[in-house]
Amino acid sequence: MNNFDRREVLGQAGLATVGVVLGFELAASNAANARVTPRSLRETLVGAWELVSCIETDVQTGAEFLPMGEHPEGLILYSPDGFMSAQLSAIGRKPFASGDMYQGSAQDYTAAGMTYLAYSGRFFVDEARRIIEHEMFVSLFPNWRGQRQVRIVKLDGDELRLTTDQPHVFNGSLKMATITWRRAKPNL
Repeated sequence: MNNFDRREVLGQAGLATVGVVLGFELAASNAANARVTPRSLRETLVGAWELVSCIETDVQTGAEFLPMGEHPEGLILYSPDGFMSAQLSAIGRKPFASGDMYQGSAQDYTAAGMTYLAYSGRFFVDEARRIIEHEMFVSLFPNWRGQRQVRIVKLDGDELRLTTDQPHVFNGSLKMATITWRRAKPNL
């Protein structure tokens, strides 16, 4: 092979290398852009979230109440097929003296009911308004069964803040509730 042919082959190989490098850069750029594509609110909600705080604010006085205490525990779960479950608990709940969930005293049941909130059912998302509706199929508080309650959604990284869209009667007065959750670490 003469020098001309060798240079032509090397030149073609160089162009091929540049093409491969540009192809990888283009593929990497497309992959990065795909990751940046915003997910829907519904897709973002799916998974488990740990309770950070539960604050009720009296609409007349502005006084704040922490019904589950300063450091509550709980989870809210959103499934891909449109179901949700919320469990909120105060820490340090006292066990029933009898040790039997069906043989507690009136005081046991009162204390248990005042320090725990649970409901489950379907959820519905309005992407444009950034709200979700929780439909109460079952609820510890029987008055909520069958209701659909609106939650205004605010997402900030791994923090989810859900606020009622209107006041509810809590502990004798009208209050707005704001419940803050943090995305739970995967259990893999």
